[in-house]
Amino acid sequence: MGLGSNKSYNNKTPLELLAAAGEELCLLMENVHFSSVYKTPAMYVTDQEDFYNAAAVGYVEDDTDAFDFLKKINQIEAKYGRDRDREIRFGPRSLDIDIELFGDEHIDSPTLQIPHIRMEERAFVLIPSIEVLKYSADEIVREKYIKCLEAVEKTGGAEGIIKLQEFPKAVENGTDR
Repeated sequence: MGLGSNKSYNNKTPLELLAAAGEELCLLMENVHFSSVYKTPAMYVTDQEDFYNAAAVGYVEDDTDAFDFLKKINQIEAKYGRDRDREIRFGPRSLDIDIELFGDEHIDSPTLQIPHIRMEERAFVLIPSIEVLKYSADEIVREKYIKCLEAVEKTGGAEGIIKLQEFPKAVENGTDR
């Protein structure tokens, strides 16, 4: 999962929104691990605040449908202020949660693409994803994305990304602060 925020909502800062989303994701998945939080320049629409990005990896029941899971993710986004009907594509948002990978599924529909169609070009997704994929059973997938990141770095696509802090420990695996 990729998480991002660059806009406050309901008196919550983008970092607080990421933490709240993390708590919600812990209710949907088991054995959840989060990457560090990174501050990243906006991509595509650059005239906006920097984003705070992170990644999460966790497990769902084998019979979980990716489209049903997406609906739950969209409900979390809406709960924290995301209104897809009113936003500018690639513009500011209070919360963005993308399903980057979903097991070994490959889906290409108008509402869901897995693997995420722009994952391999986005250092702000690759860097935190690589950090958490070490908790995944598939080291081959992690190595693939390390190679993608190396290619992005060669073009300067990782410039300006700053590692800020660990994801709030109170969220990760339901532990106390």
